[in-house]
Amino acid sequence: QVQLVESGGGLVQAGGSLRLSCAASGDIFSGNTMGWYRQAPGKQRELVATITSGTMTNYADSVKGRFTISRDNAKNTVYLQMNSLKPEDTAVYYCNYRYWFHEYWGHGTQVTVSS
Repeated sequence: QVQLVESGGGLVQAGGSLRLSCAASGDIFSGNTMGWYRQAPGKQRELVATITSGTMTNYADSVKGRFTISRDNAKNTVYLQMNSLKPEDTAVYYCNYRYWFHEYWGHGTQVTVSS
């Protein structure tokens, strides 16, 4: 089992920044992929960004150039630096951990961007 605890969400004005953190604990295996997904009201959950333990990254087109994902393998923590936030970034952001066919989700943290 893997437990994921997110933090860092909140309310910010358009153009502002937030940094999300997700700490993983439990049966952590090297070679995992961690990432962030988001779900806005009435919409499906969508990929925001992922990062492998070798720090290869992948971003949704909508956040490229504005968001940066990073990780600290020693702390089993993944971060999402979000800059130039837009109202359309408003959503619940979920942390994700994947290793082979094992997948775990955090409970989510609300990000609200006001116009």
